Amino acid sequence: MKILVTAFDAFGDDSVNSSSEALDALFVPEETASIVKLKLPTVFGKSEMLLTDAIKEHKPDAVLCVGQASGRAAITIERVAINIMDARIADNEGFKPVDVPIEADAPAAYFSTVPIKAMVKAISEAGIPAEVSNTAGTYVCNRLLYGALHYIAVNSLPIRAGFIHVPCIPKQIEGMDKKPPAMEPELIVRALEIAVRVTVTGGA
Repeated sequence: MKILVTAFDAFGDDSVNSSSEALDALFVPEETASIVKLKLPTVFGKSEMLLTDAIKEHKPDAVLCVGQASGRAAITIERVAINIMDARIADNEGFKPVDVPIEADAPAAYFSTVPIKAMVKAISEAGIPAEVSNTAGTYVCNRLLYGALHYIAVNSLPIRAGFIHVPCIPKQIEGMDKKPPAMEPELIVRALEIAVRVTVTGGA
């Protein structure tokens, strides 16, 4: 099975992105899955375009997108993406949409097509905090998941897709007076390795 795994570059006030750091360290044995890694800009539209280009080029069986969720303490597997962009901060090219649909005349939402409950169970059993999330937000992460699922649906592709939010890593919160939750990089990488395995096996 071929799995396309994506992560984002740093955005906002951060100099690094925990999802990108984890993607760099991600290793999955070839006998488990063939992994294609892709780093994306935290930019509305552009990240989605690069992802769909990669889907066309690599023809994966599944797509796992990974992003950073500051303030979350657990690995969170997203259940749904909604058809809206509503940004608290501008993206990395200065775009800050407010209440803008991602796709006109398209479904209000798409559900993830990866085994989210099985992922949470397997990651939790490995001693890593994990839970299902019912909101991917309304920023670039949500747009990417919605765009991937919409592209797959419109083109009737046999590809599963999902999104995993990961916490910050300790070096991102050094020196902060009020420290948000953080997770050791090794645990995040291990969680992604497990998510890949569950994607391959379906949780069996």
